[in-house]
Amino acid sequence: MERSLKQEFTRRLSQCNKGQLIIVTYDILFSYLGEAKSAYEQKNYEGYKTAIRKAQACLDTLNQSLNYQYELSRNLHQLYVYAKNTLAKAIYQNRLDGLDEVEKILKSLYTSFCEAVKTDTSGPLMSNTQQVYAGITYGRMELNESFIDDNHRGFFV
Repeated sequence: MERSLKQEFTRRLSQCNKGQLIIVTYDILFSYLGEAKSAYEQKNYEGYKTAIRKAQACLDTLNQSLNYQYELSRNLHQLYVYAKNTLAKAIYQNRLDGLDEVEKILKSLYTSFCEAVKTDTSGPLMSNTQQVYAGITYGRMELNESFIDDNHRGFFV
């Protein structure tokens, strides 16, 4: 994963609430699936396997975040297990069609989660983080982000 993409995900994780955390996890998973496809096309099979394993780790994270008090969680669990097994099959068959199938399934779940997150009014998961303000200044071709330096971050001894 590119450094700039890691920084973007890190920034989003530091500012997100519970619902947005699921969305960011999905975005990371889709990023790894994209990396796997490009590695496969470049005939970099080790990179292909590594990216799929990281995508499977994202599926594990999504699976562990389920609340089994709801019936929907059991259905999501089955879908995540199926997706993980399909990715494993894609590794040992060395094919891309499994990735496309998994991506199709997860994209429909992703859009549903995006709609559900709109109703989540919980606060950010992380406190004492650096504040990010976007749109204060504009670069020639991009939107600049400003970070407010706060001396009261971290632990006090």
